[in-house]
Amino acid sequence: MIEQLRRSFIKSAMLSVTLVLVLLIGSVNLVNAWSVNRDLNNMLIMLAENRGSMPNYSPRDKDAIKPKDRQPANFNAETPFSTRFFVLRYTNDGQLLNTNLDHIASVTEADADTYLQFALSHGAGTGYRDTYKYRIVESEDGNWLAVFLDCRDELHSIRDYGIASILALAACIGLVYVLILVLSRKAMAPVAQSVEKQKQFITDASHELKTPLTVIITSLKVLEMDVGPQKWIDKAQGQVEHLRKLVNQLVTLSRLDEEKPPLTLAEFNISEAVQETAESFRDFAAANDRTLELAVAGELTYYGDEYAIRQLVSILIDNAVKYSDEGGRIRLTLKKAKKGVLLRAFNTCPEIDIAETDKLFDRFYRVDKSRSKQSGGFGIGLSIARGITEAHGGSIRANCPDPRSIEFTVTLKQPSRKKAEK
Repeated sequence: MIEQLRRSFIKSAMLSVTLVLVLLIGSVNLVNAWSVNRDLNNMLIMLAENRGSMPNYSPRDKDAIKPKDRQPANFNAETPFSTRFFVLRYTNDGQLLNTNLDHIASVTEADADTYLQFALSHGAGTGYRDTYKYRIVESEDGNWLAVFLDCRDELHSIRDYGIASILALAACIGLVYVLILVLSRKAMAPVAQSVEKQKQFITDASHELKTPLTVIITSLKVLEMDVGPQKWIDKAQGQVEHLRKLVNQLVTLSRLDEEKPPLTLAEFNISEAVQETAESFRDFAAANDRTLELAVAGELTYYGDEYAIRQLVSILIDNAVKYSDEGGRIRLTLKKAKKGVLLRAFNTCPEIDIAETDKLFDRFYRVDKSRSKQSGGFGIGLSIARGITEAHGGSIRANCPDPRSIEFTVTLKQPSRKKAEK
């Protein structure tokens, strides 16, 4: 149980840290891309408002750039020489008036027609084409202006920044995982000590209780032989037997909670084990006015603890008989699954809240406390069933096909012998 708790702690911690780091890195990259895109847009707006040419820049002449021009934040004296762009001017009917290729070397007059066709098909607006960001606007004279700004350096910068941040993210996640893996043992140490003390208490208490219980049972039998049958003696014997069963079940739960439950693993015929165990309850079911139906597939084998599996079947059928309604129907099925075997226990019952099914495996939980007292149960049988199932690497769940029936489904995976023996 402690190891499962530790794994859950590691998963939760890693999920939280990973989510925070992903959001952080993603936000930083989005802000970086947005900032670059904003600067490119400002540059295009400035070029478009300046009729496709770079405005003159002079630190001494503050009026060199017209107020209507939008000057990018990083605009300086070197910007006109480092910015690569080309401009197309054309009419509504697609006639190219002129091109300005003075600020770019990778685009020729032959390429201009390709970009002209693109501009005509796109219309007014901005966007990306290859490694260029463009802005297409209508001029004051009724013609059109298309400015294509080379932004390959900016796109490469965004890509490189993204790759570097992803690598840093992976490194951070790996480092956090190692730290959590190392520190989780220390964090779980107090819990492990507390659980170990609880187990030791249950074990010690059971041993301490067994002796006086045995003495009480023996004394009651001797007293009964001396004075004859008495209802008070019968009641005392019943309560002592009830207490003895509780002690045994608590010990069983304590053992199943261990990291390596004491199971005797061997390959056995699970069909025969389930059939025999279920048949032993047929008279008990009939005496309580219940109908027991069995549908057990033949010749199925399983590698596990046969005694524990028989105990699991006993718990499920006993629970079905005790908590089904008057004249109720009980059906137990066993069939081969994809990776093991599937065991189902179905029974009709008084109307039950579907939300209660998740709590049925809690220790000492009872849906109807008044009926539970009459049934003689402790409310820990299904906890033992879950412990047996999980000890075999399987799972158990409860669901209600309708409000007046319940079904327990046990999935037992077929482990490899090497893995099971470790």
